Amino acid sequence: MRARSSMTRMRGSRGVTLIELLIVLAIIGIVAGIAIPKIDLTRYRVDGAMQSAGMVLLGAQRLAATRQFDVIVGFDQANNGIRVHQDANDNGAIDGGEVVTQRGLGDLVVFGLAGAPAHAVGAAAVTFTQVRGGLPSVTFHRNGSASEYGGVYLTSRRAVLAGLATDTRVLEVERSTGRASWYSYRNGWIRGF
Repeated sequence: MRARSSMTRMRGSRGVTLIELLIVLAIIGIVAGIAIPKIDLTRYRVDGAMQSAGMVLLGAQRLAATRQFDVIVGFDQANNGIRVHQDANDNGAIDGGEVVTQRGLGDLVVFGLAGAPAHAVGAAAVTFTQVRGGLPSVTFHRNGSASEYGGVYLTSRRAVLAGLATDTRVLEVERSTGRASWYSYRNGWIRGF
């Protein structure tokens, strides 16, 4: 008799009732309903585009140092992209056989300040003055240095329309080291994200 009553108790405590499952799902739904509207996907896309642009510059600098020829990074504002030209003969022109790659920023990300005050790099969307192939560009040399000090601002399309300065990021390139640093605008320029 005793064995049977203990088996009955074990069976009853093993499962989850439908009511308990519905309560848990209701709580998850309430928490998701509160949290999801607070997630700003546009900012994440701008941050992702900035990290991608920074990695393109870092890759170009390292490629110039390892291959021992200039690598030119051009900023195509009209097509929202970045062009990387491996200038194997160091003449500054795209010749046959030289590798040229293009990388887009994404649909919701554009070059520009969108209401944010200018950083030390300057006030233009792309502050590099060198023009190669019709694009403002920076050249990384075989010693890792950059052709000039400058930067690039990235922001969201919604920030351009609404003047949201907090969506703006800047990528700064030092001339002597070719080092790229990125900053975000949060009531002042803050290094990183």
